[in-house]
This record gives sequence, C-alpha cells and structure tokens, in this order.
Amino acid sequence: MTRADLDRLRAALAGPEAAARVAERAARGGRPAAVLIALADGTSGVGVVLVEKDTRLRSHAGQVAFPGGAIETSDASAVAGALREAEEEVGLAGSEVEVLGVLPPAYVRASDFAVTAVVGHWPVPRPLAPVDVAEIAAVHTVPLDVLLDPANRVTWTHPAGFSGPGFVVGELFVWGFTAYLLDGLFDLAGWTLPWDAERTTEIPERFRLGRRR
Repeated sequence: MTRADLDRLRAALAGPEAAARVAERAARGGRPAAVLIALADGTSGVGVVLVEKDTRLRSHAGQVAFPGGAIETSDASAVAGALREAEEEVGLAGSEVEVLGVLPPAYVRASDFAVTAVVGHWPVPRPLAPVDVAEIAAVHTVPLDVLLDPANRVTWTHPAGFSGPGFVVGELFVWGFTAYLLDGLFDLAGWTLPWDAERTTEIPERFRLGRRR
C-alpha cells in the first residue's frame, strides 16, 4: 500500500461519504464500543486482521470479527479503546499502528453496541496469536485481494429473514457487522470490484450459532 493510497483513504474517512456508508445503521443509542480494522503490509500485498471468536461465547459465538470491544471509562477516545482491545485480544500494540481515521458509530442490535470502526495501517506486521484465549480462538490476516475477489463475495441469508454482504475465505465465512464494515470500507476506498449480489448462500451453522455453554 503506497503513501498515496493511505492518503486517499485518510481523506475519504474524513469526508462526508464516510458517514453516508453507515447512515442506515447510524447509532442512536447502544453502549459505546470500538473495533480496529488493521491493514497490514505484507510481501504479497495488504492484509486485513480478523479474529475468530470462541464458539462458546454467549454473544457472536464462532463469528469472524475485527479485534475490539466495549469502550471503557479509562479510554480517552474510541481510537484508544480500539487500540487497547487489539492489544488485549491479539497482542497488536497501538504503537505499531498508524491511525488513518474512523467511521461514525453504527448500531449492532445483537449486542446493543454503538460501534466506532477505527481504520489503521500496520506497516511492519508480524505473526499474531490470541492473547485473550477465553474470547479469541484464532487470528487471521486475510489478503485484501482475496476479500475483493468477486468469486469470494456472496449475499448471506439468515433464517430470521435478514440478508447482507458476505465473504467466503477458504474455510472462513465473514458475515454480519464485520462484512458490512468491509463492504462499506471497500466502497469508500474505491477498491470494490463488480460482484454478483444475486448469488446467495445460507450462513454456515459454525459461524452463526457457535457452541453454547
């Protein structure tokens, strides 16, 4: 990712289109939370850091997500909260990340969170592993090219009647709020390639239900 790419993304995050991308889910309540969308440089291109939640969690069990969680009173800002959570969950220190900007808070009904997505550049990546092993089962750095490949994009359907953009990444399935953020960020950055939104698939049970205690 070149400096020009980073500067364009930074400008886009600061502009009015960033708010437009989350307008339909703009937070009007909910507990403050933050996630980190870490864009990691690599020898074969840019990757995105994703975590796989433990299947025994009461909320979002087994789902693929960004590092993040509730903002604490000790956090100076949503950015501080996202960076703290990333370090606590996967060992990615805030000092390693260049913050590019944020997306306005969006509401997640399943957890009653108002989530601010913090977008950062991780220029010197290294292997990551779960630190909070009670919550995180695995850490994945997924190549941006894989996520953007139209062959890996689908529209997921939920038994409750919901649907939305999804990503098939090998054995992983990315859906829900995480996929919504990726889809919006890619559009905002101008990276989206044409894909067939009519291609639908059910959410694999592993990523929808997890395993209850």
